[in-house]
Amino acid sequence: MVGIWGMGGSGKTTTAKAIYNRIHRRFNGRTSFIGNIREICENDSRGIIHIQQQLLSDVLKTNEKIHSIELGITKIEKTLQGKKAFVVLDDVTKSEQLKAMCANHKLFCSGSVMIITTRDARLLNSIRAKHVFTMTEMDENQSLELFSWHAFQQPSPREGFSELSRNVVAYCGGLPLALEVLGSYLTDRTKQEWRSALLKLEKIPNDQVQQKLRISYDGLEDHTIKDIFLDICCFFIGKNRADVTEILNDCGFYADIGIAVLIERSLIKVEKKNNKLQIHDLLRDMGRAIVGESSPKNPGEHSRLWFPNDVVDVLTKNIGTETVEGLVLKSHRIDKFCFTTNSFKKMKKLRLLQLDHVDLTGDFEYLSKQLRWVNWQRSTFNYIPNDLDLGNLIAFELKYSNVKQVWKETELMEKLKILNLSHSMHLKSTPDFSKLPNLEKLIMKDCQSLSEVHPSIGDLKNILLINLKDCTSLGNLPIEIYQLASVKTLILSGCPNIDKLEEVIGKMESLTTLAAKNTGVK
Repeated sequence: MVGIWGMGGSGKTTTAKAIYNRIHRRFNGRTSFIGNIREICENDSRGIIHIQQQLLSDVLKTNEKIHSIELGITKIEKTLQGKKAFVVLDDVTKSEQLKAMCANHKLFCSGSVMIITTRDARLLNSIRAKHVFTMTEMDENQSLELFSWHAFQQPSPREGFSELSRNVVAYCGGLPLALEVLGSYLTDRTKQEWRSALLKLEKIPNDQVQQKLRISYDGLEDHTIKDIFLDICCFFIGKNRADVTEILNDCGFYADIGIAVLIERSLIKVEKKNNKLQIHDLLRDMGRAIVGESSPKNPGEHSRLWFPNDVVDVLTKNIGTETVEGLVLKSHRIDKFCFTTNSFKKMKKLRLLQLDHVDLTGDFEYLSKQLRWVNWQRSTFNYIPNDLDLGNLIAFELKYSNVKQVWKETELMEKLKILNLSHSMHLKSTPDFSKLPNLEKLIMKDCQSLSEVHPSIGDLKNILLINLKDCTSLGNLPIEIYQLASVKTLILSGCPNIDKLEEVIGKMESLTTLAAKNTGVK
């Protein structure tokens, strides 16, 4: 058995057809290509019976009648046992479909071939497929050629359309379906129409492409997995899988299994080298479009806000509602955005907040008490406001901030696991860690004014990572840090004033990575 696995529109069916057309004559007529299995089974309650009948009819050249799935399984096993055949099962989505067609994995004799195309890797694992081929995106040259055949009926762009064609190809991200659909859509159109289409695609994805991609999302039966997918589309692309899992687990989403399912369904990927979440741009756009469907003309009713114009509109007009669970605003203007905290007052279910180059004024008690992730870059306050309730926070990222002191009075934050204060140039000392008992990751890279680490760091019994890279003013570490038996990674590179490590470092029994380049340690 051979599996072909990949996201919707990646060319699985086309690849299977090409293989079928190339070798089917070797099997003396005992061949069957059963396409669109998902669609057949969804649209007809007897769909599985129909594809069982088609398999028997194609291979045996008889008009078999089947009255139940169980009878079909028996008849397939009885009549095809030991025969040499070539069968393609295209677009399989459920295990019962496979069971109905090949309950006995050793049904055919040696020399037979069965190809299964699917978006779900778990199905292929369940039948122990001998080989699994993963569909990858086409490179730029391949994409341009496929697009050109559909747009110009030739292997390269027509004169004067080269740059426009490359822009469309870049948008498609190597996805064959999108290249074919948009190529056909743009054929015989003027340059101005091409430019207009590209501008439209930036805001409104192509319906035909989106419908095909959405099949995988709609096939997710668990609403929490759908929520995880939408959160990733809007907030967590490029983020560490382990960190995102921690955050979403506390949101009640069971992210360990949820993210695994999304990977199996070809909806997201994880980079092996750095464990970061990635997603195809068109799948990202599909997810974001789904969010916008709930209330197309009122972004304040959306569960997630990420489009800058929508966010600014909601915060300026104070039209946010309890529906909003996540919000991101990154300003690329020279001057910062500034809003009042009152704009967040109605967003009582806000879980995820990311701000960059944005200032807030007013009473911070108006912000949601349900926040699990706050990523606030380039904040201007000197310390975190005392009235900001962070009791449910799992991850706090305050990079490139102006803070001189993290908290004036540290309140107990039992849930906090990730604290990132990197590039905070005015920060002179770490916070008191005694109120952060479950912290697992402390990242304070390039805090060039940081001169001391609070001795309460010895209270962090669950800490796994301490990163103090390029803290050029930092002196030797407090003796308490060497009591941390849980630390796996300690990074001190680029700290020239650290000139010794205590002999008791041996007590750090879990330590596997110690980076101390460009320090004073000899």
